[in-house]
Amino acid sequence: MRWILLAISLLPHSLFAEVADVDLNEVSEQQNAMKINKCCEDNELMVDSVCRLVEQYNQSAWIPKFKTEDGKDTKVKHYRFINGIPRCETTQQRPIFDLGKSEDQLNMLSDGRLLHLIHHKHSTEDIKEDLSNNIYSIHENIALPEEREPASYIYEQDKYCMDKILLSNSNITGVYALICVPEVKINWRDTDFILKKILNPLFHAIAMVLFLLEAIIYFVLPTLRDLAGNIITTISVCLIVSQAADLVRIFTEFSNHVSFMITDIILYISLLGAFFWLNSFGFYIWKTFKSRNVFLRVTDVRKYCYYSAVVWSTVIMMAALAICAHFLLDTGTNPNRKMRSHFSSSIIDNDIEQETIGWLGIAIFFTPIAFTIIFNVFFYVTTLKVIKRINIYGRIHYKLKGCFDLFLQLSLIMTIAWLFLLLSWLNFDGLIYAHIVVNLLQAILVFYVCVVRQSHVTFLLRKSCCYAEPVPTGEWGDEMTHMNGGNY
Repeated sequence: MRWILLAISLLPHSLFAEVADVDLNEVSEQQNAMKINKCCEDNELMVDSVCRLVEQYNQSAWIPKFKTEDGKDTKVKHYRFINGIPRCETTQQRPIFDLGKSEDQLNMLSDGRLLHLIHHKHSTEDIKEDLSNNIYSIHENIALPEEREPASYIYEQDKYCMDKILLSNSNITGVYALICVPEVKINWRDTDFILKKILNPLFHAIAMVLFLLEAIIYFVLPTLRDLAGNIITTISVCLIVSQAADLVRIFTEFSNHVSFMITDIILYISLLGAFFWLNSFGFYIWKTFKSRNVFLRVTDVRKYCYYSAVVWSTVIMMAALAICAHFLLDTGTNPNRKMRSHFSSSIIDNDIEQETIGWLGIAIFFTPIAFTIIFNVFFYVTTLKVIKRINIYGRIHYKLKGCFDLFLQLSLIMTIAWLFLLLSWLNFDGLIYAHIVVNLLQAILVFYVCVVRQSHVTFLLRKSCCYAEPVPTGEWGDEMTHMNGGNY
């Protein structure tokens, strides 16, 4: 009887010990389980690039299917999810979509790594059909050979996250991955890399310095701060901003820290402002020559304020229309539209998955520029007819004649540079290289025609810098001094 009572008293302790051993084994197995990065929470899936609860869409959560590196199915007993997107540090992030018919295939390896295969076995017609049906393909406008070995990339456990995705428009499900693009080894002997990643930023920096010097000269010298000088200064500042914005877009590896939407807007607004101010420069010359009395009673400061109000209000209105058109009317495109950067040299670094201005917004930005070029041609032709009818030149006509020549030269230089910018979007290497060179030539030529070729400007620079003499402050002092042979 005593032994029976002793056995009964020890039975709960033994059961508790067995349960404790089971719990400890489960905890140990959970800690030692293979880690898999899941983009959303365990009870969520990706719906159009946004995490949503699976119950809301009558879907199941993502269950990983494991494969070996040679593509064979395999099983993993213990794994656990690490929720959240990867931390890519200095490299960029890029989403990849495996939707069955797409060229991209995502395989979860049995050791927790992600294998990304890019198949190139489709014909060109099949690729175009897939691209037209699948807005999430990451290989737009690429003509691939019909037979090629698939390219493969392997991402470590903390360099990716994976999840199930549902496209609400077409009700298509697939697999989604957000990966950290691996750093590409730099080939310093590659001509494409040297032109796009070294010379192009250098040319942008030189252009910004030249435009800055030009703006400082026209802003500091008192006799150049008339309406024409202020317009040239404003054009130079707009070109500086456009060069800075375009410089940011060259370095695509910093896309995690830079919004290309913002840089696009700044670039296009500054270009639009530069051409609008150039158009106002031609309008000012045309209106003054057409006027019967050139001795107008409106000061240059007041006229510059009028021109500023008209130009900047128009630029802001066109920018607002372009941005609204991009977000409201530019339908049928991927909400995570990428910017195809022609300043990248590798397949990994060639696609930037960020929101950028669509073609409709670009058209609204660039169509007014095309119209300003047409108006500039009109101003040039009509003003030239008036100049040919003038027999006697006064000092104001002499100054306006120089402004007219300067307007013609600036129009030609900026128009040619703008056309090469448009041609560079065709993604032909030759046109891209030409745009890089023309961008530098634009800055050099603008500085030459606005500073070096203007004899009264060089005279004022020599007077103030070399001889340390006071600069004349009269309204037409520099032109009169130049006309009198440089003698006071």
